[in-house]
Amino acid sequence: MVALSHPGGLRPLHPLHAILLAFPLPLFAGALASDFAYRASFHIQWANFSSWLIAGGLLVGGFALLWALINLFRRGPASKGRLAIYFVVLLIMWGLGFVNALVHAKDAWATMPEGLYLSAITTLLALVAAWIGYSGFRTGDVR
Repeated sequence: MVALSHPGGLRPLHPLHAILLAFPLPLFAGALASDFAYRASFHIQWANFSSWLIAGGLLVGGFALLWALINLFRRGPASKGRLAIYFVVLLIMWGLGFVNALVHAKDAWATMPEGLYLSAITTLLALVAAWIGYSGFRTGDVR
């Protein structure tokens, strides 16, 4: 029997997890772009777009967070380091995204500048989470 190993002992994400992880970054980045558009134009619809994009990022990001939590408990202790960092980054991203959704629920201009700052931070955290997730995880014992 041939034992298959991944290069460098890294295992890629499950394809469904990878699909879920693909959504938060563009949705939060879209919210950031619409916050910039709102700051420049004062058209209320940009704030509405941002609220919907944040809600979408939270919905799909929540499922990616749940998958990361399950993976954290399924793996052995030897491979939990990077998984734990990935989970914590996703958790902080989701938490700040939720606070961002609450800020965007305020009346129009009251969302500025906090909404813009929170959108920038959640976008950066979504990028970090995607970077960690797509770069692979240690398989533990490689044969």
